[in-house]
Amino acid sequence: MSLGLGAMALQALQSSGVAFRKILSHFPEELSLAFAYGSGVYRQAGPSSDQKNAMLDFVFTVDDPVAWHSKNLKKNWNHYSFLKVLGPKFITSIQDNYGAGVYYNTLIMCDGRLIKYGVISTGILIEDLLNWNNLYIAGRLQKPVKIVAMNENVILRSALDKNLRSAVTAAFLMLPESFSEEDLFIEIAGLSYSDKSPEGQFTQLMTLPKTLQQQINHIMDPPGKNRDVEETLLQLAHDPDCGEVVRLGLSAIVRPSSLRQSTKGIFTAGMKKSLHYSALKLHKMWKGWLRKTS
Repeated sequence: MSLGLGAMALQALQSSGVAFRKILSHFPEELSLAFAYGSGVYRQAGPSSDQKNAMLDFVFTVDDPVAWHSKNLKKNWNHYSFLKVLGPKFITSIQDNYGAGVYYNTLIMCDGRLIKYGVISTGILIEDLLNWNNLYIAGRLQKPVKIVAMNENVILRSALDKNLRSAVTAAFLMLPESFSEEDLFIEIAGLSYSDKSPEGQFTQLMTLPKTLQQQINHIMDPPGKNRDVEETLLQLAHDPDCGEVVRLGLSAIVRPSSLRQSTKGIFTAGMKKSLHYSALKLHKMWKGWLRKTS
């Protein structure tokens, strides 16, 4: 008896969930959140018959990174670059204090699949979700992800919800008066509004995460004025280029953190793995370009 398309899709999701949890069993259990993302999880647009061979990307959120890395070094010593000889405290220091607060181990074979996993402190993730300090993992969690494990941390769950609400607000501010359904999902799917009045925009601007508000203030504030954030946001609410300024503020957050995180990856993954990973990325981009031009 053949399965309908809906049943087949459900079966595929259940199967992938089991596979992800099996991979998780190779790591220390103390995770406040674990999720998978990317082309290895969700089928991309266009021909993608090699999805099963695509690298699986994971992020693990841990309350105590030193303790977690200590256990993971015992279980998975070969996952780490040369930094492993410096111990879990040094690895955690690199994780927390450089880049976007994430420590990546990449090009790992686990249960017959090639995986990459990032480790981030629960506290640092919560700060990013609430304030958009760098929008690295918070930005990833605004896109489709597969939650594999999650504990009952009420503060974390609340921050995850707040991140999505903030994304909806920012997306609306950047959309024109009228927009298509596709535009809405591109800018992060969310609520739709009919009145983009200055009063309404000011209310929304005031609900944006602190770091984005500060970046907007930095963009708008002329030298020597030193206006407070609320004054700047009130002016921006009356500006027809309000959405573009919000977009510039987001870019100012994302660009430096992505660059720092990429630079950190050379050391956390090791030079050989970094070159291999970059080559895989370039190959993927090349294939995508060929599909577009063919």
